[in-house]
Amino acid sequence: MRKEDKYTVVENIANILKEYSCVYLAETAGLNAEKTSELRRACSSADVKLVVVKNTLLKKAMDQSDVDYSGLYPAMKGATSMLLSNTGNAPAKLLKSFIKKDDKLPVLKAAFVEETVYMGADQLDFLASLKSKNELIADVVALLQSPAKNVISALQSGGNKLHGILETLSNKE
Repeated sequence: MRKEDKYTVVENIANILKEYSCVYLAETAGLNAEKTSELRRACSSADVKLVVVKNTLLKKAMDQSDVDYSGLYPAMKGATSMLLSNTGNAPAKLLKSFIKKDDKLPVLKAAFVEETVYMGADQLDFLASLKSKNELIADVVALLQSPAKNVISALQSGGNKLHGILETLSNKE
């Protein structure tokens, strides 16, 4: 590959990295063509971008980025595929479901989620169980709404009781 082509590829990878907040590095070299196509289709339907990259070019692109990806550098050995998403747990869930179908591939090397680096395939279960930002916001909103709903419900039931008592008292006279 010519030097000019490498600069273009590094720039393209850097632009792709800017679009996504979560980066997963996986080993997919042992997959045959059918399984690779199946993985690409699964990624497409799960809104996860799959990119096969050379480690040296990926490292150069990460060095250009404003984000500190240096924690991922030790995992950049052998063939590397990047799974990119803006939802932290989407690639982990995808890899986990894909590994259930296949024996052991693809293997998670490392992940960069919410400015935290996770190393090794043993982190896959934890990453899959992480809640996404939208799920956490929904949980917080539900928690905040619960006391307000209880207060409104108590006021409404108390108002009905008070109204009933006043009506009974007015009917007695």
